Amino acid sequence: MKNSKRAFKIFITILFLWLFGHLIYIVIDGLTDKNMHADIAVVLGNTVHEDGTLSERLEKRMECGLNLYRYGRVKKILVSGGLGKEGFYEGDKMKEYLIKNKVPDSIIIVDNFGNNTLATVNNTLKLKDSLNFKSLIVVSQYFHLTRTKMLFRKQHFKNVSSTSPQYFEFRDIYSLLREFVAYYTG
Repeated sequence: MKNSKRAFKIFITILFLWLFGHLIYIVIDGLTDKNMHADIAVVLGNTVHEDGTLSERLEKRMECGLNLYRYGRVKKILVSGGLGKEGFYEGDKMKEYLIKNKVPDSIIIVDNFGNNTLATVNNTLKLKDSLNFKSLIVVSQYFHLTRTKMLFRKQHFKNVSSTSPQYFEFRDIYSLLREFVAYYTG
């Protein structure tokens, strides 16, 4: 009985250290922008409100993607999202934002079928040859980037970096835990 309690305590300690270590890695990796240049930015979607405006979280992602273009770090921007319950395609609304901010229509690619991270990764890679890109920068919340880059690498696309907006919410705590589980479950 004493050995099983000790083994259980060791197991819980290892589990806690693994979780804590991985969460620290997610935060550091997600908040680190190596100021890389790439052929294309891939901005992941998020909520569009019922009135068609972008949620603050999505608007901050779009500002981040817009700055990548303005500072010459990317040549094209792919916006990816699905059809929200509010009735809008996230990609279309993201494109509208970029056009309002004077980004030429010709460099914006819309993926309205990026209903989740894996779909965005797969849809982006299907466009690799036609868009002729060899490098990309993923734009999303910091907690989302480690897993997204891992999914690209699993598909043998290695030249991927990331950046995130300096935007934080209390719900990020839940999102960090969700990303920890999602990282290991696919």
